[in-house]
Amino acid sequence: MMSILIATFNPMLLLFFCIALGFVLHKTHLLPDSAGQVMAKLENWVFCPALTFSTVVAFCTPSTVSTHAINIGLAAVALFVAVGISMILSRVFVRKKSPERGIYAYALAFANSGYMGDPLVQMLLGDSMLSYYKLYCLPLTIGIYTWGVSNLVPSDKNRGSTLKKILNPSTVALALGVVMGLSGVGAYIPTFLSSAIDSLKACMGPVAMLLAGFTIASYDVGEILKDKKVYAATLLRLFLLPAIIVAVLFGATELLNSCFAMNIGNGVLYLGFFATASALGLNTIVFPEAYGGNPKIGASMALISHTLCIVSMPIMYALMTLIFGPCQIL
Repeated sequence: MMSILIATFNPMLLLFFCIALGFVLHKTHLLPDSAGQVMAKLENWVFCPALTFSTVVAFCTPSTVSTHAINIGLAAVALFVAVGISMILSRVFVRKKSPERGIYAYALAFANSGYMGDPLVQMLLGDSMLSYYKLYCLPLTIGIYTWGVSNLVPSDKNRGSTLKKILNPSTVALALGVVMGLSGVGAYIPTFLSSAIDSLKACMGPVAMLLAGFTIASYDVGEILKDKKVYAATLLRLFLLPAIIVAVLFGATELLNSCFAMNIGNGVLYLGFFATASALGLNTIVFPEAYGGNPKIGASMALISHTLCIVSMPIMYALMTLIFGPCQIL
């Protein structure tokens, strides 16, 4: 319990430091008001595509995909369930079709599986499980930058075309990474270019957090902390949805083990947990801001959910170990 509390607290310190810095930069007017849109556009056009391409080209290779096909397939099932639940719940939170409903749909479907999930998996489960985790998250990456982003981009910015909303820089980087990874061409990327991409992708998290703080500072903090719907969505994201996904994965693994004698360990349950139990992702700020939408709801979600997950993740992880035992290498 204490280990995950410490592991959760370390990335939270980075998160809140960058958010606080962005907040101060806005309040002291050291950066102009337009800096928020500049950061959002950098995220949308440079940092997110670099992260997406780098992750996919490294892990989406014929050998890794074939070796981890079962886990990737189970992740796809979990993604399908999460998207289905989020589509239903988003209609409960927002009755009329609107950009706000799209933000809730995205937030309920996807957690901050990268910048919170990665360090937690590495610290608690080790480097080998981190590589499994990155492969597990491939379907999530595809879902985030296709269906997910289509919910965050205001329809009037793309004449209501779902195709145009899906064809964003990150989706193009995703497709390019898949092609280069599966074909083996990715192994021949020049060193200077791969180093540049690695440097750019490292900016994604900190800049997104700066943007979150910068955006939060433009609103009354007391006001965004009073949104009851955001608290309800956060509690669903941190407690109910991870429980549902872990239950689905457990049922699927038991079925495969009993019917096909696959002997799948409980490790995939932990991968699913860390991919879904962390706070709401920061894309709910990045993409609305980049495309001229309203990032206020995303700012409220970021502040509330990243604070509450300090408590929720240790509790949920402790329940995981109590019910399923220690994580077993797959």
